[in-house]
Amino acid sequence: MPIISRQLQAEGVGRIVVVSDRPELFTAEVGLASGTEVRHRDELDAVQRELREIPGVTALIYEQTCAAEKRRRRKRGKFPDPAVRAVINEAVCDNCGDCSAQSNCLSVTTVDTPFGRKRQIDQSSCNKDFSCVKGFCPSFVTVEGGQLRKQAALATGDELFAKLPEPQLPALDRPWNILVNGVGGTGVVTIGALLGMAAHLEGKNVSTLDMAGLAQKGGAVWSHIRIAAAEGAIHAARIAAGEADALLGCDLVVSAGDETLAKLQAGVSRAIVNTAEEMTSEFVRGFARQARSGDVQANPDPQFGASGMQQRIAAALAAGDGEFLDATALATALLGDSIATNPFMLGMAWQRGLIPLSAGAILRAIEINGAAVAANIRAFHWGRLAAVDLPQVLRLARGQSAATAAATSANNAALPLAALVEQRAAHLVDYQDQAYAARYRAAVDRIRVVEQRVLPGSEALTVAVAHNYHKLLAIKDEYEVARLHRDPAFQAKLAAQFEGDYRVVHHFAPPVLNGKTPQKRRFGPWTTPLLGLLARCRRLRNTVLDPFAHSHDRQLDRQLLADYEQLLARVERELNPANHAAAIALASLPADIRGYGPVRERYAQRAEERRRDLWQDFTLGRQPGGNGGRGKALKIPVVSR
Repeated sequence: MPIISRQLQAEGVGRIVVVSDRPELFTAEVGLASGTEVRHRDELDAVQRELREIPGVTALIYEQTCAAEKRRRRKRGKFPDPAVRAVINEAVCDNCGDCSAQSNCLSVTTVDTPFGRKRQIDQSSCNKDFSCVKGFCPSFVTVEGGQLRKQAALATGDELFAKLPEPQLPALDRPWNILVNGVGGTGVVTIGALLGMAAHLEGKNVSTLDMAGLAQKGGAVWSHIRIAAAEGAIHAARIAAGEADALLGCDLVVSAGDETLAKLQAGVSRAIVNTAEEMTSEFVRGFARQARSGDVQANPDPQFGASGMQQRIAAALAAGDGEFLDATALATALLGDSIATNPFMLGMAWQRGLIPLSAGAILRAIEINGAAVAANIRAFHWGRLAAVDLPQVLRLARGQSAATAAATSANNAALPLAALVEQRAAHLVDYQDQAYAARYRAAVDRIRVVEQRVLPGSEALTVAVAHNYHKLLAIKDEYEVARLHRDPAFQAKLAAQFEGDYRVVHHFAPPVLNGKTPQKRRFGPWTTPLLGLLARCRRLRNTVLDPFAHSHDRQLDRQLLADYEQLLARVERELNPANHAAAIALASLPADIRGYGPVRERYAQRAEERRRDLWQDFTLGRQPGGNGGRGKALKIPVVSR
C-alpha cells in the first residue's frame, strides 16, 4: 500500500485517498506518500463524489482483506477472529432489506416464519464484517464473548461406512472430465485440488483449471478436472462443450447457468446437484435498490425458482442421469457445519462411479491438505452412504432435514382464514390486550361478510385484510421491540446458538438521543432490565402518558392506521365485483411499508403514490394498473410483520 501510493505520486497523480475498514492502521510510520488522505470505507461513496470533481488524475486505493481470505486465514489462526457475532431477532425484523443495502453481503439470508419472510445471518459463512448492523433496524444484536455452539456431528456411522460396497470406477481409455461448480469461498477449488493430488498419488495424468474470476465470496466458480491414464492424453485444461462426464453441482444457480449447461451432453454427462437455496447477488441488489430508493421496480422478495432450474439441468441430461438433493441440509445435520457440503458431494459422486480414482488416494489427499481432516473424511463417507441408501441417511440425520422441510412448508403454507385470524388476534392480545384483538376481529369479520355478499366463495380480500390490518395494529414501536427482545423464545434461540460466557449488545437509534440524522448506538447488557420494564409499560401506548406518542415515527404509524381504517370503511360501502381486484390491491399496500425510521418513511411515501392510482382503479372498476398506461401492474406482496 505505501509503495503504491508513492508510485502514484511519482507518476503525477494529483490527489490520493486510501479508504479502509481499519484506517487507524495507517499511521505516519506506515510510509504513505505525503498528502495521502486516509478515510474509513463507510465514506467510499462520498470520496468518489469528491474525487470526480477534481480536475486531472486522482487515485482511490481501497484496502481490505477479502471475505474468503479472511475465513481461510482465521481457520489457520493467521488473522484476528473477534469473539463477536451478529444475530437478527427475526420477530423484530421487518424485512425491509436495509441490512443488505448497507452490507451487500450474501450471508444475510432469508428465513420463512409464521409472520412472513424475515432476515437471518448464516453464521457458517459470515466473515464478521458487521456492516449489516449499520442498517437502520433494531432487530440486530451482537453476541460478544463465548463461542458459536456448533451442532454436534452425528456420532454413529463408522460401522455403516465399513459395509459400503466398492463402486465400478470409470475406465480411463480416454480422458475423464469432471466439472465442479459452486459459490466462491465454499471450497469448490479445494475439491479440484484434492482430486488433482489424488490423481498425482496414483501416478495418473491430471490437469485442473479453476475459473473463479472475481468471485471470491458469493460469485460463481468452476473447477475443470481432467484425468487420464496415458501421458500426453490431455491436450487442453478446459472441458470443451458437451464433454463433461460428471458434474458436481455444489450450487443450483451456477449449475443451471449457461456456462455449466454448455458442458453437458445427454447420454454422456451425469450430474449430482445440490438443491440448497443459497442467496444470489440479485437478491442482495434487489433489496439494496428497494431499501435505498423505494423503487417499486426493484423486487424485495425475489423468488428462487428452484424447480425451474432443476428442469433446465435435467433437460440437458438423459433421463435418470441427474440426481438432486439438499446436500447442504444433510451435511449440516450430519456433521454440524455447512462447510462439509462439498466433500459430502464428492463422496456421493465417487460412490456413484463418477470419479476414476481410488477412495484411498482421495482420503490421503484430504490428509495432505491438512484442513479439518477428520470432518472432511467423515463427510466423504456420509456422501458415499447417501449414494447407497439415502432414506437411511435421512433417518440417521435425526430427522432434522425432514423437520426443517416440514417447518418451512408450514411457514409457507397459507393458513385457513379462521386459523389466520385467530393466530393474529392471539398475537394482538400479547401486543396490547383483549380489546385490541376484538377490534381486529370485528373489522376482519365485517369485510368477510361484505365480500361473501358481493362474491360468494371468495376470501382473497378478507385474507389480505387479515394480514395487513394486523400489521398496522401491531406496529413495532418502542414497547413492542423491547417485548420481542425480552421474549423467552429469542433468549432460547441465543442459548441454542451460543455457549460460554457471552454478553448481548443491542443496537438502537432512540429518537430521544438523535437529531435530524439518526444514528444507531450500542447498548450493553445493562439495558436488559430496562427493556423488560419498557415492555411492561406497553399499556401506556397511545395514551396521554405515552412518552413516544409525539415522535414523527409514531405519528406516521397512527396516520397509516387511520387511513387504512378509512379504506376499510369505504370498501365496505362500495365493494362490487368490478372493483374487487383493486380492493385487494389497496388492502395489501401495508405489506409494502417496511422497516424503521427513514427507511419506513421512504416505503410509506411510495405506497401512498400507488394508493392514489389504485383508488382511481377502485372508483372506475378497473383492474389494478389498467389506467390507460399511467399505472404499473401491481404484484400483490406477501405480508411480513
